[in-house]
Amino acid sequence: MAAAAGGGEVVIETATAADHDELADLYLASRADALAYLRRVHSDEDIRAWIGWHVLAKGVTWVARARGRIVGFLNLQGEDLDQLYLLPGFYRQGVGTRLLAMAKAASPRRLELYTFQRNTRARAFYESHGFTARRFGDGTGNEEGEPDVFYVWESAD
Repeated sequence: MAAAAGGGEVVIETATAADHDELADLYLASRADALAYLRRVHSDEDIRAWIGWHVLAKGVTWVARARGRIVGFLNLQGEDLDQLYLLPGFYRQGVGTRLLAMAKAASPRRLELYTFQRNTRARAFYESHGFTARRFGDGTGNEEGEPDVFYVWESAD
């Protein structure tokens, strides 16, 4: 699946173990850019290990590649959209939308996810793609202690 974004072709494919380091770099860069307000609860080394034993080992992970580098990824575990991150500079170019379309195709009846209440960019993205906020948390349910939102998308069919 290919389309242009930012002047280059973007290809969506299933992640492999060889993508580990690049996924970890993207995750760290994206969180530093979009979620700089979050309390850091894990070292970079711990996050890199987590990418291997969680993101690459559970469910399915798709990567978006542009010009040979990973510019986004999504991890889906059944109906749980567990992770969706884009490389800074690749926001609002359709990459997230294409990754989300893969998740909806793989789980066509329902998807659910959590995001932080202060993450207004992510909230606007999910809401524009049909997700509805079902529950607002006070932060006791996540490691960062940050108030979150539980979102659900359900097929109209």
